[in-house]
Amino acid sequence: MTQPIHLRLPATSANLGPGFDTLGLAMALYLTVEASESNKDSIEATGRDVHRISNPHRNLILNTCRDVLAANHKPAPSIRLKLHNEIPLGMGCGSSAAALLAGVHLANHFGRLGWTPHQVMTEACLREGHPDNVAACALGGMTTSCQEGTRILTATCGENLPWKLVLVLPSTSLATEKARALLPPTYSRADAVANIQRSSLLVAAFALNRPDLLRTAMQDRIHQPYRSEACPLLPLLLPLATHPGVYGVALSGAGPSVLRLVDPAPPPTPLHQAIHSTAGGMELEILDTTIAGGTRVTGYPSPI
Repeated sequence: MTQPIHLRLPATSANLGPGFDTLGLAMALYLTVEASESNKDSIEATGRDVHRISNPHRNLILNTCRDVLAANHKPAPSIRLKLHNEIPLGMGCGSSAAALLAGVHLANHFGRLGWTPHQVMTEACLREGHPDNVAACALGGMTTSCQEGTRILTATCGENLPWKLVLVLPSTSLATEKARALLPPTYSRADAVANIQRSSLLVAAFALNRPDLLRTAMQDRIHQPYRSEACPLLPLLLPLATHPGVYGVALSGAGPSVLRLVDPAPPPTPLHQAIHSTAGGMELEILDTTIAGGTRVTGYPSPI
């Protein structure tokens, strides 16, 4: 039997405002996976959304593992999973990217495919359909990624920045497919130029530790204005970009959660109070976290 494998995969926030389908930020909220061969597929889960991840026939990790093995003409062993999940599902926090990446890692390990970490990441990116979340989950920090056919090109910076992250989650989730359906088929040249300028500035802000650039750099004209109706927290909380200690505000991924990058020095209580006050009684959850490193793999021939 193949030896067990242990994975720790971070949550991610994609787009970061203007970086649509390009930029992703790893957050210190984790999906932990312990996998071993067994006589039948089974899942023992703790943490968030346990009821949604405990069915071995509907679990994205196991289904991805099976699909990859089948595509590579390898038998699929029965796998026992122990999961601990800190990543909110359906909230724009990269839960599907983490599950896809985990599933490809399991296929590579138990199927003895011999893929490099970059090949594993590429396979997961192609299955996701866009590389931003998966690349950030694999590599950590703030990752910019580009897809060229079946090639994925990436560059990462900002892993060691001290900035804090405040993630605001509403009570209801939003499917990525629904969020994408809200976007227009074309954009004006002015909107395209504005986003190119700000996404370039955003990469420089992370690379050079320039939080003073973030308030402008995280502004967007490509997806946030069109998703506001389905993400009611966004228009309410965007004005808090001028709150003391807040560097920048953006929709997290496709929403409906809202991410803010903040100064690590001030205590979070005043900002939390301002968020609740501005949200006007809307039911929400606030998570304080930090920028994370990439996926960690134990029991793997060439770990990331």
